[in-house]
Amino acid sequence: MPAEFKKLGADMKAILGLKLSPVGVRLMSTEGDAPNAAVLVKHRYCQAVMRAREGHNVLLRKDELSCPAAASSFGFRELTDNLKTGKALVGFGIVSKEDVGQRMFTDMPRIPPGSIKQIHLFPLDGFNYGPDVVVVEDEVEKLMWIVLAYLNSKGGERVQASTAVLQAACVDATIIPYLENRLNFSFGCYGCRDATNIGTGDAILGFPGCFLPSIVEHLRNLSRKAIPMSRSKNAYFTLKRGQVQARR
Repeated sequence: MPAEFKKLGADMKAILGLKLSPVGVRLMSTEGDAPNAAVLVKHRYCQAVMRAREGHNVLLRKDELSCPAAASSFGFRELTDNLKTGKALVGFGIVSKEDVGQRMFTDMPRIPPGSIKQIHLFPLDGFNYGPDVVVVEDEVEKLMWIVLAYLNSKGGERVQASTAVLQAACVDATIIPYLENRLNFSFGCYGCRDATNIGTGDAILGFPGCFLPSIVEHLRNLSRKAIPMSRSKNAYFTLKRGQVQARR
């Protein structure tokens, strides 16, 4: 895997016109400082992703991860009883029955307890760290091209998505790609839409860092014809012109 992660991140941002940076995530098995990274205090994981998108190089340690659901999914702490039983999700108005909430957490992918000690997040276009996972949050149309680039890198294999509309940044965009070695995407969730500046038309996806060179290479190819042609909406404007002419 090449060491020029910074250039790959910059190319992805430029090709797609991303509003902010793609985020590199390192799930670290040992404690310690990441070079020049600011240690976050009492942040949710989705908020740490937001900081990195905005250009900050940050470190999230297990004791400072304030979301109990995310802390459980990263193997930092046991899930609280209120979440485990589904009572909390009923209280939030997310589900109407406790057994639905309980099932959502029973089926939640988790990193084995103790496997990682801290999480390093950084703007991908700003550093040459090797990411375990790349997380991208932006408008749906822009993410669509990343999914298509990934599909190209997988030889045309259809891309599957897994979500519980809960834990979009931590589980859907980070843990599933990390554990299953594949891209996953989500429309977001109750938590990240409450806790971050994600836009109403934005979504989120993640993929293993090992796919980054191939995805960017396919994005470069898509940018030569497919992306500008699709964004030009020529077929739509042709239809509109035909409708105008038919009314004359």
